[in-house]
Amino acid sequence: MSAFRARRTDAAAPGGSGRLGPDFVRLWWSSAATNLGDGALLAAGPLLVASLTGSATVVAGASAVQLLPALLFSLTSGALVDRFPRRTVLLAANLVRASVLALFAVALVFGAPPLWLLFVVLFAVGTSETLADSAYGALLVSVVPRSLLGRANARLALTFSVNNQLAGPPLGALLFGSGWALPYGLKSLLCLAAVVLVARIAAVPADEGVRSRAPRTTLRTEVREGLDHVRRGPLLRTLCVCVLVMNLTGVGAFALWVLYAQERLGLGEFGFGLFLAAGAVGGVVGSRVFEWLEPRVGLAALLRWGLVVEALTYAALASTTNAVVAGAVMAVFGVHTMVWGTAAVTSRQRATPDALLGRVSGVYRLADLGGAALGALVGGVVAEQVGLLVPFWSAAVGVSVLALVAWRPLGAADRT
Repeated sequence: MSAFRARRTDAAAPGGSGRLGPDFVRLWWSSAATNLGDGALLAAGPLLVASLTGSATVVAGASAVQLLPALLFSLTSGALVDRFPRRTVLLAANLVRASVLALFAVALVFGAPPLWLLFVVLFAVGTSETLADSAYGALLVSVVPRSLLGRANARLALTFSVNNQLAGPPLGALLFGSGWALPYGLKSLLCLAAVVLVARIAAVPADEGVRSRAPRTTLRTEVREGLDHVRRGPLLRTLCVCVLVMNLTGVGAFALWVLYAQERLGLGEFGFGLFLAAGAVGGVVGSRVFEWLEPRVGLAALLRWGLVVEALTYAALASTTNAVVAGAVMAVFGVHTMVWGTAAVTSRQRATPDALLGRVSGVYRLADLGGAALGALVGGVVAEQVGLLVPFWSAAVGVSVLALVAWRPLGAADRT
């Protein structure tokens, strides 16, 4: 968080003053800590797998194991977040992550671990993260007034860009070079720091005690309630379709970044790194852009015109062979992804009753990651069989059609 220095907001409670309040600051710092650890493992994880085996299948398998819990448990995790006090769920999830990673760091000190142990750790951490991610969003609504959710989400998104995408990976690679255990030990300590911060959050929803004592139905029934709520709500349903289609088409193109940079733009390794960094820098700028735009144009305009920007991005990337132009397009796209994502999350939170926040979040997480996984697979096959630029043009057309279909229902975002 030092990269952007948070304003002190602990002088007032999150009421009508317009300030986000001390409980948000604690939640923000806890998110900053875990995101920095996640960013470090983005680099350290693949490096460890590559050090243990030269098999491309195993490397790919490690990535799949990390993604699998979200595909399997997002809906169930969302139901658990709605069933139990959100702060308690978040504390438990971070404690599990801290414990598993600490034990794994100790194992790394004593030598190279067996691959099965690495896969177990990845699966356990990924499973606890499905709980933590849903709990963070639900708890945010408890500590910030709904009128200030846009500002709060923008700052959390900024933290993600800075710590997870910019600062974390270089730090993780540096630590891994000094000792395999160090990045995992760092993530464990950062999760413990998040536990301390979350434990100090004072604001707890008034209905949490009632909800935790309420008569229980089955988890399957509660999951179905979340799915039905998304299906019946025009805005929530449209946002979910947008997330699914945007990931299905967009990840299909972005999965080919390395080939696009090499074959289309003529970039080497360093140039490819700069190309990716342009998008991350745009994301940092996008957080501030959102805070400036939201009160002036509203959420509906940001969501609608964001789809237009996304479609034009893919068309522009498919049309150029100039690396500078492509880098500029990526910077703009980074701004867009931050603005659109923050607007979508804020709209979803405002349109969802407190009792369903976890389950609705789980539905969106499943659409997000499911679309990404399928998009990466389809994009690779299409590019290999038809041509490198086909996924980019397909994404441009697909998001254009999405914009036409979603334009009217997205107008409800300003009425939440």
